[in-house]
Amino acid sequence: MADDPDEYVFDEATGEWRPAAEVAAATAERAEVRDASGNVLADGDSVSLIKDLKVKGANQTLKQGTVIRSIRLTDNPEEIDCRHDTIKGLVLRTEFVRKRG
Repeated sequence: MADDPDEYVFDEATGEWRPAAEVAAATAERAEVRDASGNVLADGDSVSLIKDLKVKGANQTLKQGTVIRSIRLTDNPEEIDCRHDTIKGLVLRTEFVRKRG
């Protein structure tokens, strides 16, 4: 897939189309992202919260055990991008989540 020199993929971080080989190399260089238990996280994983978290700016608390689906890794190995039904643009620290399944 990334071996074809004419193949390009859309890089969401930069908003540009880049050669697939270049994106694959950048992804390989990315530091491993680990949860509170030391499990390796990847894009699309589901995680659960290991403690209650007050969400800044949302005047809401996410309870321990809340499941967050389809996470996305960020450039910072200590943070993950998340979607929650009631909170848009949620970013969680990896020290507060545990990988599910």
